Parts: sequence; C-alpha cells; structure tokens
Amino acid sequence: MPDALLDGLRGLVGPANVLTGIELGPYVIEGRTPDAAVFPRSVAEVVGVLVLATEAELPVVPWGGGTAAAVGLPAARAGIVLGLSRMTRLVEHEPGDLTATVEAGVTVAGLQSALRARGQWLSLDPPDAERATVGGVVAADASGPRRHLYGTPRDLLIGVTVVTAEGAVVRGGGKVVKNVAGYDLPKLFIGSYGTLGVVVEATVKLRPLPDAERLVCASFDRLKDAGDAVRALMSSDLVPNAVELLDGAAAAALGAGAGLGAALVVGFDGLDEQVVWQCDELARLVTSLGGRDPRALPPEAWARLAPAARAAAGQPAAVMSFALLPTQVTETMEQGANAARARGFHTAWAAHAGVGVVSAAIAPEPARPEPAPLAAVLAEWREMAHAGGGRATLEWAPLAVKAQVPVWDDPGAAGRIMQRIKREFDPRNVLNPGRFVAGI
Repeated sequence: MPDALLDGLRGLVGPANVLTGIELGPYVIEGRTPDAAVFPRSVAEVVGVLVLATEAELPVVPWGGGTAAAVGLPAARAGIVLGLSRMTRLVEHEPGDLTATVEAGVTVAGLQSALRARGQWLSLDPPDAERATVGGVVAADASGPRRHLYGTPRDLLIGVTVVTAEGAVVRGGGKVVKNVAGYDLPKLFIGSYGTLGVVVEATVKLRPLPDAERLVCASFDRLKDAGDAVRALMSSDLVPNAVELLDGAAAAALGAGAGLGAALVVGFDGLDEQVVWQCDELARLVTSLGGRDPRALPPEAWARLAPAARAAAGQPAAVMSFALLPTQVTETMEQGANAARARGFHTAWAAHAGVGVVSAAIAPEPARPEPAPLAAVLAEWREMAHAGGGRATLEWAPLAVKAQVPVWDDPGAAGRIMQRIKREFDPRNVLNPGRFVAGI
C-alpha cells in the first residue's frame, strides 16, 4: 500500500484505528494478509475510506465479526479490511412501534441484551451471536433454528443504509413496518456478502419477549424414524419455533447423549400454559413413533444447536450447506453420510428440518491430506442436492479443495443479471471482488 494512502487513512480515522503488519493476523483471509485493516467510527468515515480505496483501485473487504470471512471464492488480493466493529450505536428504538435502528457493528447478542431490558427481542439466532454483527448477518443472510417460525433477515429487515464503493450513501426502506414506496431495496443487499455496498445501519422488526420458551429433545435409533417424526410434527396442530434434526454425531456435540442414531430437537415459545401443552403433545407424538426419553434441554443449548454439525467434526476438513425440499432432508443426510463413509470419511449432519436447510461437516483425516478424495465426496454431495431439486454451497474447505470443487452453484442466466447489478453499484469492482457467485 502506498505510504500516501496509509497516511490518508490514518488522518481520516485516527492512527489507532488503522492496523498494519503483525496486527493483521486476525484478518487474514484464506492465507492472504490484507494491506491494512481500518475501523471507521461513523458513516462519514466509511465514506472517506471507500473514496480513498476506490481512487487507489484497492480492494475492500467489509468485515463485521469475521464469522463468515471464509465463505466464498479465494480472494486474489485482500486489500483493505473495512471493520465495522466500532460502529455500535443503538441509533433509535421505538418500543411502541416494535422497531429498532442500529449501526452495523452491533453484535446480535449485544442488541438482544439491550432489547431485553425493554421486554423485546430480535427473532434471529445466527450461529456465534456473540461475534456476529447485525451488518454481517444482513450481508450473509445468516439465521438459525428459530427461522422455522420467524424467518430470516429477509423477513425482519425493513430499512437499510449502505455506502457504495464510490462513497454514495444510499437509504432504502424505512423505519415503519408497512413501507411500500418504491422497490424493496433492502432485500438487494441481504446475502450480497458486501459485494454491492457496505451496510452501515439497519432497521429491523422486533417482537415482544415470549412468556416462556422450551427446547425439547427426543432420541431415535434411526435417522429415518426421526425424519418420520418431523413429517408427523409438520402435519400436526403444534406450532414450533424450531425443528432440528441431528444425526448421532451432532446430537452428541449438542449434549443430547452419546450413541444415538439421531435426535429431534423442537422449540416452543408463547404463553406458559401453551408451551407446557405443546411440549406434552410433542412427547406423546414422538413416543408413538419410536422416539425415546423426550426431555427438556437447558436454555444454553439454543446457542449450540446451529453449529452442532461443525462442532461434532472438531476442526472440520470441509463444511457444505444445502437448501432442499423438506421432504428430501432425511434421504440426503443418509445418502450423504453413506457416500462419505464409502470413501473413508466420518461426517456430522444437522438440519433445520422444517425448512430444508442442512449443514454437513466432514471430520479431518490426518492420514489422508491429499485433496482429491475430499473433493470427490463434496462433488457427489452437490450432485445429490441437485438431483432432488436443491442447492449446495461449500461453506468452508482448504484452498486446494476449493480449486477442485465450486464454492457456489452455477446461477445460470441469473448470473448475468447479478453481474449487471454489480457493475451498476460497484463499477470499479472494489468491494469484495471475485469471491461471490459468478465471480462477482
């Protein structure tokens, strides 16, 4: 990085908010060290950083808590990491309107803590909520088990402020739930992984805290039996907020018990008497279908649910996620585990079973460091997903494996439209270049 640019960044945000050299260790992206990490404290400073970087034609990687930094194609050059972790204001909270506007660097856990004091919450539970920031959750479209009832960021984001690569401040949506003026611009930035603009503020819908919440786990000898219980649950009168299907390895990582064939974990919230009734009805349902020992899990188990498969694999050799038809979940989990086992790999699987979102982790095999067998398993998994009408994303893998297995599915004709949108918002290709779908 030119000294003049570095001096300009330090003059803009202050020397203490610009990291270089050995300080950049936490911000290495798949083996590539950025030239600098810059931490603005205001929208105006974000604008200034982006203008300087764009003028220098230096790539910029927006960074919240770093929880999704490894997702995507390998970066040709890291350039500047633009950290939002010092933008942590609760800009506005209207309890009567059930809305809040926050800066992008507020962590999900921090926001929940502030809202809890007013008897409200944001109905999102992404993995690693202590690190995940609101801006990062929007950019990665991250969610967790409670998406079964409450949806994803797409359902909860009503307004957004974004800074483009050229320094324009763009506001979309509003601060009221019913906002119908113009295109729904906020949704364009959800799941864009920082390729179109840097999210600096978000306005979200809130909910009153429920009177009670419980998480119930039942054990099964076979994954198929647990899958049958999911289908019966989905056809019942019960209204769960989470429906999680875990194989034996993921169930053990959750703390649901060792040596299980599978576990079904179901959450309920609402009035206390309603929650008690639903838990009792669930116990009767799963027991009639071969489930054993339906029991309440402690509240802290919620935080372990979403990353259960990855946790079961320790330091996983690879992680792939799937978006499937709910009816394809159990079969894909069984076939995927068998395909990996046939090549000598152990796996762990967990699913948001009611909505068809599955995560699979492959345990490391130190005796087999070569990438080809691992790549073959991942390629077979992707073919299985496509055969059932689903999609697959390689969330994490060594670079040698990413060189053989596409990170993203081929978007087809939609890829050309996405590339046109990218050129409109980022004509110099500054923001997180080359890492997203279709090489965006």
